[in-house]
Amino acid sequence: MSAKHNRFITYPASIELRTRGELDIVDFSSELAATVRSSGVSDGVVNVFVAGSTAAITTIEYESGAVSDLKAAISRIAPADLHYDHDAKWGDGNGRSHVRAAMIGPSVSLPVREGEPIMGTWQQVVLIELDLGSRDRRIYVTVYGTTNKEGASS
Repeated sequence: MSAKHNRFITYPASIELRTRGELDIVDFSSELAATVRSSGVSDGVVNVFVAGSTAAITTIEYESGAVSDLKAAISRIAPADLHYDHDAKWGDGNGRSHVRAAMIGPSVSLPVREGEPIMGTWQQVVLIELDLGSRDRRIYVTVYGTTNKEGASS
């Protein structure tokens, strides 16, 4: 009987998304799961991070009611019609975008078991565009953990 030899690996990747503007919420759970599968990690953690101070990442049940509720909540937390000092300094009108992104956060981490990211039955990972216009966003994915595959990157 041969012993199982697990190795620790780190697998960096990225996912590119184009958003449609303020409060666009994009489900990228399928792309994330495919990236985790490609990593060769069998058990570990996947960290997902969006670069930029006007976008956020979270999890939600991605269905029209919950998405609508989230958009309404975000609009109540940092309304468009308030004064933002950022707008006064830079004149770009997206002070609320920065505040919203700071409150939600740029990243989530999920456990990986048997080569799959763990999410609840109705839980998806989403990017929230908080800037005023459409943007090309890069989501940085780092999968790390153990693998028993031969030749996996380390």
